[in-house]
Amino acid sequence: MSVTYTPTVMATVPPSSSPTITQTPTPTLHPMSITAMRQTPYPGSDIVLHEQLERGANYSRFYASYLSEGLTIYGLLTVPDGETPPNGWPAIVFNHGYIPPQVYRTTERYIAYVDSLARSGYVVFRIDYRGHDRSEGEARGAYGDPGYTVDVLNAVASLKRFPVVDAQRIGMWGHSMGGFLTLRAMVISPDIKAGVIWAGVVGSFEDLLNRWRRRGAETATPVPAFGRSWRWAWAEEYGAPEENPAFWNGVSANAFLADISGPIQLHHGTADESVPPVLSEILYEQMLEAGKTVELYLYEGDNHNLSDSFSDAMFRTIQFYNRYLKDAP
Repeated sequence: MSVTYTPTVMATVPPSSSPTITQTPTPTLHPMSITAMRQTPYPGSDIVLHEQLERGANYSRFYASYLSEGLTIYGLLTVPDGETPPNGWPAIVFNHGYIPPQVYRTTERYIAYVDSLARSGYVVFRIDYRGHDRSEGEARGAYGDPGYTVDVLNAVASLKRFPVVDAQRIGMWGHSMGGFLTLRAMVISPDIKAGVIWAGVVGSFEDLLNRWRRRGAETATPVPAFGRSWRWAWAEEYGAPEENPAFWNGVSANAFLADISGPIQLHHGTADESVPPVLSEILYEQMLEAGKTVELYLYEGDNHNLSDSFSDAMFRTIQFYNRYLKDAP
């Protein structure tokens, strides 16, 4: 582990005085460590509405933006029709899964997902991580760089400032890579009251190294990354998980479940060829061991997108949000 050293301070003193004074080096936290990310401010900004898009069944749709580390991050924002509740609408930050940044478009994919949540009376903010479509910044991936998590947390802060949102009733939804971001956000910030994760990359980093196998593969599948993979760089610098558990636990959200900000609902298809369902099963057990509220639904024979079980999974998702967000005291 790299550390920052302070030069030794040598004091010239008479023999009867105190001996040499040495200052202890202070460890430098890795930017992906949960402790480091908890110490980082996420102020967000006012949400700017740039364009009103085609309406949904009972909600308005906007192309909107906010600020994250000085970068303008865009996204799709939905607002329910009707009179705003006295304390504002409940809201959901929507974290999409991995899509190559060069082909990603704000208004494409996940249409039915957003529509189902928006129809149910939620403000939904489906954000475009940095480097996606018109969002500023560099797309450096989620697993070895904190940027996407920072964007997610600033989206939460920005929704808290949005006039029609109840700042005390903000939840999060994530699919695949977006599930990884959701879990991390919920152990970093106390502001996310409930999370739903579909086919999530929710294992510890040790599990990502050792258990992420595509169906039929004998070896672990490389995690999508940009440039040189974090896995090789970190292993060279910090050693393998069994050699340096403090580092690998420090960057893993799973080691901080005692502090998670709310209940979690997990969904996974047993025939998922992209992310193994065992990751959701392990997280479920870890949440129970931590004494936290968690639900797990496995869909026999279904794929990474839960294509055959979409209606059932979405019905359970909305029931969960209604219980812990909309109807929460």
